Amino acid sequence: MAKVQIESSWLDKLQTEFNKPYFDELIQFVKMEYSQGPCYPPGSLIFNAFNLCPFSQVKVVLIGQDPYHEPGQAHGLCFSVNDGVPFPPSLRNIFQEINTDIGKPVPQSGNLSHWAEQGVLLLNATLTVRAHAAASHQRHGWEEFTDAVIKTVSDEKKHIVFILWGSYAQSKASLIDASKHCILRSAHPSPLSAYRGFFGNHHFSLCNQYLSQNGVKTIEW
Repeated sequence: MAKVQIESSWLDKLQTEFNKPYFDELIQFVKMEYSQGPCYPPGSLIFNAFNLCPFSQVKVVLIGQDPYHEPGQAHGLCFSVNDGVPFPPSLRNIFQEINTDIGKPVPQSGNLSHWAEQGVLLLNATLTVRAHAAASHQRHGWEEFTDAVIKTVSDEKKHIVFILWGSYAQSKASLIDASKHCILRSAHPSPLSAYRGFFGNHHFSLCNQYLSQNGVKTIEW
């Protein structure tokens, strides 16, 4: 059985996944990849999204696909970069939509840890990547694990906002019980698709509206 360094409530909720053969194989693959050359995020931050946002605190699940694959960017939260790192194009567009939607100025830092600490699970479907090689760790077991995360949140909680940007994230809607959660869908914020429905989606205000209607403290985006 793989020993996983992850926040205790998630360790408890996901224990059955950690005990499955695929997860052992996944851990062996990840260890091998990290031993052979640079991979991101740093090993201690692979489960950062969970460590900053315990299960009981989850209000919103934002689904990304893959960590950033250039040095210094990825730190275990989808779309987020470390302080001082230039904003990748998708993140720049996210901040632009927040500004348009709720009037909040574009921040100095692209670090979204303060979202996670308020209950936004910033979940990439694949939690690791080889340097300079997008999608290099896909289809090795991470997706099975993160699908289980999405389903566990859907099954065991209520009134969660799931934010699905782009066709890949939207493919996860089948894991979510739409009768007791809010699913927000739109185009992806990448420059290729942002003008085809991401800009103007009002997801940040709609998310807070839903939380507020259900007696849940809203997010300071």
